[in-house]
Amino acid sequence: MKQTPKRYTITAALPYANGPVHLGHLAGVYIPADIYTRYLRLQGRDVVFICGSDEHGVPITIKAKKEGVTPQVVVDRYHEIIKKSFSDFGISFDNYSRTSAPIHHQTASDFFKDLYNKGEFVEETTEQLFDAEAQQFLADRFVVGTCPKCGNTESYGDQCEQCGTSHNATDLISPKSTLSGSTPVRKQTKHWFLPLDQHEEWLKDWILAQHKSDWKPNVFGQCKSWIDDGLRPRAVTRDLDWGIPVPVDKAEGKVLYVWFDAPIGYISATKEWAQNNGVDWAPYWQDEQTKLVHFIGKDNIVFHCIIFPSMLKAHGDYILPDNVPANEFLNLEGDKISTSRNWAVWLHEYLLDFPDQQDVLRYVLTANAPETKDNDFTWADFQARNNNELVAIFGNFINRVTVLTHKYYKGETPAPNALLAEDQLVLDQLKAYPKVIGDSLERYRFREAQSELMNVARVGNKYLADAEPWKLIKSDPERTATIMYIALQIASALAVLSEPFLPFTSKKLKQSLGLDSLPSQLNWTQIAEASTYLPQGHIIAQSPLLFRKIEDEEMELQRNKLAQTKMNNQSMEDTHNPQKELVNFDDFTKMDLRVGTIMSAEKMPKANKLLVLKVDVGVDQRTIVSGIAEHFSPEEIIGKQVCVLLNLAPRAIRGTESQGMILMAEDADGTLCFVSPEQSIKPGSTIR
Repeated sequence: MKQTPKRYTITAALPYANGPVHLGHLAGVYIPADIYTRYLRLQGRDVVFICGSDEHGVPITIKAKKEGVTPQVVVDRYHEIIKKSFSDFGISFDNYSRTSAPIHHQTASDFFKDLYNKGEFVEETTEQLFDAEAQQFLADRFVVGTCPKCGNTESYGDQCEQCGTSHNATDLISPKSTLSGSTPVRKQTKHWFLPLDQHEEWLKDWILAQHKSDWKPNVFGQCKSWIDDGLRPRAVTRDLDWGIPVPVDKAEGKVLYVWFDAPIGYISATKEWAQNNGVDWAPYWQDEQTKLVHFIGKDNIVFHCIIFPSMLKAHGDYILPDNVPANEFLNLEGDKISTSRNWAVWLHEYLLDFPDQQDVLRYVLTANAPETKDNDFTWADFQARNNNELVAIFGNFINRVTVLTHKYYKGETPAPNALLAEDQLVLDQLKAYPKVIGDSLERYRFREAQSELMNVARVGNKYLADAEPWKLIKSDPERTATIMYIALQIASALAVLSEPFLPFTSKKLKQSLGLDSLPSQLNWTQIAEASTYLPQGHIIAQSPLLFRKIEDEEMELQRNKLAQTKMNNQSMEDTHNPQKELVNFDDFTKMDLRVGTIMSAEKMPKANKLLVLKVDVGVDQRTIVSGIAEHFSPEEIIGKQVCVLLNLAPRAIRGTESQGMILMAEDADGTLCFVSPEQSIKPGSTIR
């Protein structure tokens, strides 16, 4: 850990440009990154805060195909939506770029060529899945099938979202092309691989030894699991026509894999910022006195902690990240956020429904941030935290201070008189808070830091409640002046210390208190060191209400929107799948359907969904692997008569050859039942 870095490079995960930003993205990545950056700037640190739209990869091409437009049309649309949402929400990027920009294409191409010329890649010709109907190789997300580890039938070609296992598309059981629905074939193609196994030793030392104590347990644990499992070469190219062309000879029709080019987007975005501001980009990525911090969600840990550092190390000119404070996931009203099911609160919609209330959302998401475990956002909690904390604690204190100052002194900061012990105690507490809050932020404990900020407002409320200046004003005006002077110092400290967390509120409060008109700018360090924040005689303005109460009717509207989403999803789920393409009679007669009797059944080891069946099909006894273990126990199906597709080509499933297929019917709720004869019938009888 760099204790006193000369500069900071802060990156926030590039949002994928196939949809808007939702609350999960904000809570996991962008709000903590913005808080940390604003905190550094308040201390006068040299910092650049970088992000941009991730615009390559298969999901974008899939969306473009569905809409009948080009991928560029898709990314242009969402890039603008995302960029505006971040700007409106106050995420203070120094540069928000995009990976379709020429500077990124050049940077990524140069990076690849550098590694290529150094011999850092392994060239392999392998069998990849190919869609004969669509006449193209299938990238990971163009393939779905059964996960070889957990049996999930909707696993993608690169990763199973149910169990989290990373795998290759060729590992899937019963793969299907998402382009045509057909079963893909295997076809040879050449690609370049980053040999992560060759980086394993230094990664062990760098992560498991050097960062054991300062990386978050969830980050360290996931990295350790990957390393302990043994690292393997990772492809850095794909057979696609959307992306950055592989910049070497004989690489037509191939592009850089999105997970290779996307993190390089941090570098290209920094270059773009440097060009626009007339500064040198290189120290922010190549000087050992720079502290590099990646803010990401937990689904990106491996890429930012193992793959991207291996790329940087292989290049040789770049520093490695000092920390990768990844958060867990945020759920919505008890359910996992899902963009495909529209189960989300979209940032651009929130900004329309709650104008000028960016800080309320920032506060609630930080208070409920999924720092150590998955957490839940509810509209009830949103309302309660606004009304009971922002309005009743923070807003109430500021309102009382400004109203009383105008009532008693026409807005002029009164001169203090002799300080009592309780006055000095409060002033000493104020001086301590920058370090208390800062220590939490330096350890990436944003919930804790924000809680300490609210304690400053609590100190103010308690001080006023104990002192009761509204009672003293008539009997002891000198003591009242001292009390109000101290209260104004608390308000000034709040204006500065709240900026990382509540930037819009901080701006309003600074304007109200006239802090920007002071001879020297009040900053984070001065709160800890200065004896006076707001001098006597300084005029403050009438402060507007910083926060308003959120009514039940507003929350009911939001809950109704979510309820409608659930109804729409249910309606879609209840819709039957459309009829498949017509087949002729000759095609049908090729299928050999027989009645079989299950003679034995046992669970496949380390596979939750698979049963290994021995089935008497008349002509012989077949071993058939079936994904029904979650629906039936082995004991209850022995002796069951079933329908078997006899002449299905044998397929190895987790080391066991499956010699047929049991036909099942699936209900709308996912329940499976056997297709069976109504009465006992001889095994091997033909179904026609």
